[in-house]
Amino acid sequence: MLDYNQPIDRARPEPPQQKTEAGFNVLELANLLWRRKIAIAAAALLGATLAVTIGKSLTPRYTATAQLYVDPRELQLVDRELTPRAQDVSGMSMVVESQARLITSNSVLLKVIQQAGLDKDPEFGGGDGRSLMSSLLGLIGLQPRAPSAADNKEVQLAALEALNRHITIRKTEKSFIVDIEVWSTDPAKAAMLANTLTSAYLAESRSSQASAARRATNDLSGRLKELRERLRSAETALATYKAQNNFVGTQDALISDQQLSASNQRLSAARAATMDAQARLDQIEASRRTAADAGANSEALQSPTIANLRAQYADARKKYAEQAGELGPRHPALRQTEKQVEDLKRTINEEIDRFAQSAKNDLTRARDFEASLNRALEAQKRQSVQLSQAAVRLRELEREADASRDVYQSFLKRSRETEEQETLNTSAARVIGEATVPQRRSFPPAMSMFAMIGFIFGALAASGWFVAAELLFAGAAAPAPAPARRERKPMPEKARTPELLQASEAPRPQQVSQVPEAAPALPELAAPSLQPAMVEKPLMEKPLIARLQEADVIHTLGAILATGSGVDLTRLGWPTLRPGFPLTRLLNAWRDMRIAVARRAGGKAMPVIALVGGGETGRSVSALNFALAAARDGVRVLMIDADHQLHPLSNRVSRPGKSEPSRLGWLSIGSKAAREIKTVNGISVLPASEGDAGKAADAIRKAIAQARAAGGYDLVILDGPAMPLSAAGRKLLDDTDALVAVLPTSLDINDSLEEILTALGRAERKLVGVVLDELTPAIETRQRGRQYA
Repeated sequence: MLDYNQPIDRARPEPPQQKTEAGFNVLELANLLWRRKIAIAAAALLGATLAVTIGKSLTPRYTATAQLYVDPRELQLVDRELTPRAQDVSGMSMVVESQARLITSNSVLLKVIQQAGLDKDPEFGGGDGRSLMSSLLGLIGLQPRAPSAADNKEVQLAALEALNRHITIRKTEKSFIVDIEVWSTDPAKAAMLANTLTSAYLAESRSSQASAARRATNDLSGRLKELRERLRSAETALATYKAQNNFVGTQDALISDQQLSASNQRLSAARAATMDAQARLDQIEASRRTAADAGANSEALQSPTIANLRAQYADARKKYAEQAGELGPRHPALRQTEKQVEDLKRTINEEIDRFAQSAKNDLTRARDFEASLNRALEAQKRQSVQLSQAAVRLRELEREADASRDVYQSFLKRSRETEEQETLNTSAARVIGEATVPQRRSFPPAMSMFAMIGFIFGALAASGWFVAAELLFAGAAAPAPAPARRERKPMPEKARTPELLQASEAPRPQQVSQVPEAAPALPELAAPSLQPAMVEKPLMEKPLIARLQEADVIHTLGAILATGSGVDLTRLGWPTLRPGFPLTRLLNAWRDMRIAVARRAGGKAMPVIALVGGGETGRSVSALNFALAAARDGVRVLMIDADHQLHPLSNRVSRPGKSEPSRLGWLSIGSKAAREIKTVNGISVLPASEGDAGKAADAIRKAIAQARAAGGYDLVILDGPAMPLSAAGRKLLDDTDALVAVLPTSLDINDSLEEILTALGRAERKLVGVVLDELTPAIETRQRGRQYA
């Protein structure tokens, strides 16, 4: 790759300045500390002694620890608790944390202060200062002023603040165990305070539960009187309305409804009796009208009189038959027997007539009874309709009374439950470990630790002092460097050509390391930097270097230009960039080139960059991949074929039968065949126009001006012009903002770059990058006809 031992960038030479360095390396630092070892050791011992002295002067602290088991699942003593229980793990954890905060609440700590008398303890803000003052005043015969309530309150607040600093609450992870740590200068006092704090917390917890139950009972009891009055009013209104509207009955039904039901049943029975009487009469009448025996009906057969008469009638008939066989028709005995038979028959018919008359009477009575029942039922129906209309309001009053009764009973029951809960302790918190008198102090640590810390800090302080003093004295003793002025020698013409080495470094020129052997050949690099007035205007900056390798591209079959949605530049048959991860060396180098182009463009909306050199196909392949890389980053690219001699890009894109009018853009350079072609890759291609070099260059400049005025693109890439440059090509390059040289590695890249720089002339200042084309033509030829997609 390029060797920058003879840098192209002569605009910003960075010669190393010779300065007097006031610093140490590791060896010098070790020697300095070794020379001062006695002083450092003395300072370390002094620091250890001072630390031990400070540790001895500190007041010792003793920490006592008590353990509480705070179970959020309280005891189930009644069916309905006063507060809902926490069911999930997060809710239980919040309850435990809340109880841990309750331990250090003011209400609990004030109880501890009162029980332990901390308001008179000097360690917690109290003291014997007032008693001493009282004694002094008593000696001179004066009585001290009694402390006021405000003074007592202030002392309590001071003790509360001090006690709060002496307490540490720790909750064990994933458990209901809470550690209460209390420190004091007296170990017995620390244990006493820890145990007193746990007792005060448990008492406060029970008191808060009882207070909550008492408050709930008072609230419920206050509402009971109002609810009782409301229930009484509702029941009174219901009873009054029933009395006014004759709603009298049992609990199940009203009397009117019962009467209506009974009347309906009696009417049905009367109708059945009427029909039965009518049927009995009809049967008697039918038997009388027929020639059959009139006594052959159920009533006659059931009557004992008719049965007796029929027996007599049968005997008479039998007797008459016997006499008729023995006596003549005119015999008196026969005639008497015949008359007896007639009399019995007449008597039977008369009896049957009485049965018929009785049936008629029964029918008449049944009909009259049915009519009276029907009239009574109609009257009861009218009364029931009236009561049904009045029952609407009755049901409304009953609902109000029932609702008031239910609410009153619920409040009364809940009030009795909460009243009983005042005396119940449902808390499951208990002490699982009482605080014992600590045997070892918790602060300060052991004197050995103080001695070690003091020893280390003393040694470090002494070492730092000696190093700082040495640096300060060395900087003050060093003479100031005299400003050196060195006459700049003009660089030979050959120095403008960079040497090329066979190295495999990264393509970024900022990371290219200079070869150490080349440093003696440039003695002017050791000179101090020139003043700003002496810096000459740069000829050209260092170009960025990018390597186009086989690993960066894929090969596809040629003649696959048109796809279903338009022209695809990755199917021209040329090697194109691989799709994939965008952070590659090649893409990063090309991004840096675009940044350099934008910087050189000086704020133009659409900078123009031209790729030159590289032979017939290598330059066009590099230009195409350069455009694809820019489009991959979201840049709107216009690519113009500026090679009016061979125009390889135009031949690939504008193949016969592949272009369609619907795919042509509005931009053109003078002919229908040279119209802008939209591609699916986000790149617009403007093919080369026919004609001589001058007309082609003028058409390209005109097309660039039209595109810049329309504002549809972010970057213009020129494929060409071809080498050697013509006058029109030089004029076209003068209008570009930057140049990129394409150097095929199959040729000598030093000679190729020398030829390009010579051909560019004054335009070499615009060179921002170099593309080393490492795509081997031989491999490309062997793989032709195979698809790598």
